[in-house]
Amino acid sequence: MAKFLTMNPEWVREPEKAVITEDGVEIMTEPGTDLWQRTYYGFRNDNAPILQARTSERYFSFVVRTRFESSRRFDQCGVAMYLDSENWFKASVEYENGVYQRLGSVVTNHGYSDWATTDIPADIKEMWYRFSRRESDYCIECSRDGLAYKQMRIFHMHEGMGEIVFGIYACSPEQSSFQAVFTDMEVTECMWEAHK
Repeated sequence: MAKFLTMNPEWVREPEKAVITEDGVEIMTEPGTDLWQRTYYGFRNDNAPILQARTSERYFSFVVRTRFESSRRFDQCGVAMYLDSENWFKASVEYENGVYQRLGSVVTNHGYSDWATTDIPADIKEMWYRFSRRESDYCIECSRDGLAYKQMRIFHMHEGMGEIVFGIYACSPEQSSFQAVFTDMEVTECMWEAHK
């Protein structure tokens, strides 16, 4: 087991306001930041800040607790694997309105994004994630308490076989800003069991 912050993570687009301590990371999002490629909506955006570590380990899990005070449409924070602008993954809670928000994930292979979501209450302001790798296949799970995890999706990354980078991100696609807090970040043995 290793602490994520001991793996020398580096920024992709460092935000203006971010604090890294031994206990975690705080990001103040900036307006107009997002990650999305091509599919359906007719726009592309590639300017969200991401803090990620590099690894060649083919079997592992990454756990992180997120807390957020988002209150504007599309505000989001969570986990990411950003290989390059056309090959990446993210999972987060994305604020929608005062009634519900969307717990979801985006997989982008060769420049085309998809989006898988489920609606959750708008008053949820904390979520745990467990991101697991088995070679070039991946699993993302979520938890309200860091103990009981539920599968969100299993996916394949076409460019995700060798060395990869993974970590955390936060962004505000519209004209808003909020504080995202990331703690309890650990890299463990792979908790996603092989299919039998």
